[in-house]
Amino acid sequence: MSEETVPQQGGTGQPKGLLQQMEELMAALNADLSALDADLRSAGDAERGVVEEEQAG
Repeated sequence: MSEETVPQQGGTGQPKGLLQQMEELMAALNADLSALDADLRSAGDAERGVVEEEQAG
């Protein structure tokens, strides 16, 4: 059987509802996007520092 037809089991032994699965996926996606945003911001800050040093020198 495929995963789509077999209900997922939670820690309590009861199948998860579709809404609960979607909420968990959205929470994981949000966490990933927040981490990506933080990485991009720190990379941008580092790049700006290099550009400012080049302009000052």
